[in-house]
Amino acid sequence: MVNKDDYSETDIRSKYIDPAIKKAGWREENIIREYEYTDGQISVVGKSIKRGKKKFVDILLNYPDNHPIALIEAKVHKFPASKGMQQGLDYANDLQVPFVFSSNGDSFVFHNRLADEDVEKEISMDEFPSPEALYNEYIQQTNANNNELELLNTKFHRSMGDKNPRYYQINAINNTVKAIAKGQKHIMFVMATGTGKTYTAFQIIWKLLRSKTVRKVLYLVDRNILADQPMQEDFQAFKNSAVKLNRKQWQDPTGLSAYSVYVGLYQQLFSGSNSDEKLYENFKPDFFDLIVIDEAHRGSANEESNWREILDYFAGEGSDTKVIGMTATPKETENANLGYFGEPVYEYSLRQGIQDGFLAPYKVIRVGLDKDILGYRPTKGKLDDNGELIEDREYNQKDFDRNIVLGKRTDAVAKFVSDFMKKNNQRLDKTIVFGEDIEHADRLRSAFIKENPDMVKKDNRYVMKITGDDEIGKNQLDNFEDNESKYPTIVTTSQLLRTGVNVKNVKLIVLDANINSMTEFKQIIGRGTRLNPKYGKYYFTIIDFRNVSRLFADPEFDGDPMEEVDTTENSIPDETSSTTGQDYDSTDKPSKDDDENSKRKKYYVNDVSVEVSNAKTFYYDENGKLVTENIVDFSKRNVLGKYPQLKDFLNAWKQSDKKAALIEEMEQHGLLLDEIRKEEDFSKFDDFDLIVHLAYDQPALTKQERINNVKKRGILFKYKDQARDVIQAILDKYQDPGIHIEDLESPQLLDTPNFKKFGGKIKIIRSFGGKKNYNEAIKELTDNLFVTEE
Repeated sequence: MVNKDDYSETDIRSKYIDPAIKKAGWREENIIREYEYTDGQISVVGKSIKRGKKKFVDILLNYPDNHPIALIEAKVHKFPASKGMQQGLDYANDLQVPFVFSSNGDSFVFHNRLADEDVEKEISMDEFPSPEALYNEYIQQTNANNNELELLNTKFHRSMGDKNPRYYQINAINNTVKAIAKGQKHIMFVMATGTGKTYTAFQIIWKLLRSKTVRKVLYLVDRNILADQPMQEDFQAFKNSAVKLNRKQWQDPTGLSAYSVYVGLYQQLFSGSNSDEKLYENFKPDFFDLIVIDEAHRGSANEESNWREILDYFAGEGSDTKVIGMTATPKETENANLGYFGEPVYEYSLRQGIQDGFLAPYKVIRVGLDKDILGYRPTKGKLDDNGELIEDREYNQKDFDRNIVLGKRTDAVAKFVSDFMKKNNQRLDKTIVFGEDIEHADRLRSAFIKENPDMVKKDNRYVMKITGDDEIGKNQLDNFEDNESKYPTIVTTSQLLRTGVNVKNVKLIVLDANINSMTEFKQIIGRGTRLNPKYGKYYFTIIDFRNVSRLFADPEFDGDPMEEVDTTENSIPDETSSTTGQDYDSTDKPSKDDDENSKRKKYYVNDVSVEVSNAKTFYYDENGKLVTENIVDFSKRNVLGKYPQLKDFLNAWKQSDKKAALIEEMEQHGLLLDEIRKEEDFSKFDDFDLIVHLAYDQPALTKQERINNVKKRGILFKYKDQARDVIQAILDKYQDPGIHIEDLESPQLLDTPNFKKFGGKIKIIRSFGGKKNYNEAIKELTDNLFVTEE
């Protein structure tokens, strides 16, 4: 007779849940089993890189295409059918799934997230609803109109080799088209830099065109690179129906009516033969049904901006034209009145992207220069290098490179960064150095060349300035973005590379500019957040000379306030150190700030020494905090966060059927046992002893000491003949340095040469009276190996 209690979750799913949903009419194309929707957060401490556990749903049901409508969590039979519901609801929040089911094989518990009453109920295995039943319930509960249903039934673009949209992209796409279907005219979605806004916009446009909701779309950007990238990548799917407009076409749109997607630079619309000419007026106001604005935070909705003038012309009062804005930074109020769009229909933050493992985490090295900390006051009557009398006052960090230039400060920045790259074998890591203005970027370029003459000799592009006024530098931007191209390697800039540049392999960002805008800060951080595992890019490092990283603690940023510890004097951290301590204008002219800075009077002083006072390394932990600690402290804090007292850990250990599963879970939350063993000689100790020793200051017993204790308790005498010999062989094998608790619990251990003399795995298990008895024997053995008094 079948005993359901012997079945695993996988068995329950395949033997009971799958037949039930198939009987209800669900087809294979609507079913995704073990749907992994995150990649697992990357944790970085020292040179250690570890992927966290992926989130996955046992069964995801789509109806129609790419519209997640229900999910099912399976649990083993010994639990009630409702056991998986709380977990399922957590997943449903992420995936925006309206209906959640949990089952143990006897029945389903059904949770309707859209209902106002009768929210949760138990139903039999034969009562699982059909796709049409759930779809009709969705329509009824959301009052979905025909336009929305038409858009939901319009499939995403897919062709051979295409990437599948990630869950948050599906959310943004579906929420946007639903808003349009319900008549919303101004829509915004927010997605962190590097999470695929352009791809998301492409799928939205595809659905709207295919469903004939819109006929003509204007995709409006403010930089050439933001127009070229979609045309060369995602928009290729539109084939001959997409066009990038040039100035001549804006002046004379004759013959353009055949296209469906028009990609344009807004600056071209105000660059006619005279200053009053507005080229967009050559198109009729109702020419476009939809306008999509990339980087909408950069003034597109500001009532006084040129952007807004264009929007008012094509999508003003009384117009049916829809406007979609997309941005990575919605909270900035200086440059944009985002009230034009209203509340975003969807937000996916930098912090979420890092926690899901889709974005690269970062380290922050804060560097304190003595003159930045103490300030600089010239002696009375001191002249600068140009013979100018320096105003007698105290100059601080905000003044340097803006009002006064200390030449040796620039040298100190270049030396610190170059030494860091040399010490950590990162000399070919792509690096962006942000200066105060173009003139500062030029001096930084010279300083980095002085520090790296050997690399510059190999290729004079090793260090380059890429700014709005430098055509030679800008012409190298494609090479800088190219993963295969080594050069340029170190790029100095001011404004040009702060946004819109897709350099996936940037591993080092240097901040030597005063940045107070949260928008600018998040955009700069976004230069490094793109993952690029193929080229070894799992995280990036920020070296901050201006305390700009204080903005990580701002409530408007995704992270939490940083934890401070003592600084280390004169430190050049290496990667294992536990030290505590394009212009926005697409015409590519120098920015307004650069222009003002060039006119501002600056003093130049090269005889004042500048030294590094301290450097402090911060790590991004699994909770989104920047902390400063070494690997041991990092692991200890994560263990104590899960099990604050020794008794909490010991209880969990005793109750765990599989000790290896408990350790694996802890490793997913920042327990770095393998890395700790590399730093210190803990090869004689198992994972258990490492944990209780490092986290709870308990004495650690060697493996041999634990084996002796087991023998003293007489465990071996509970077994006879071959079974006793097998237990002894397991204990002998356990003494090997590379063998740990997970190996003892795995039946694969019996396939190793040590156990051939017993006749193989099957015969060994039979000697214990079967698989169940063997597993119980191993559990008793591991329980007795790790007996520790509280």
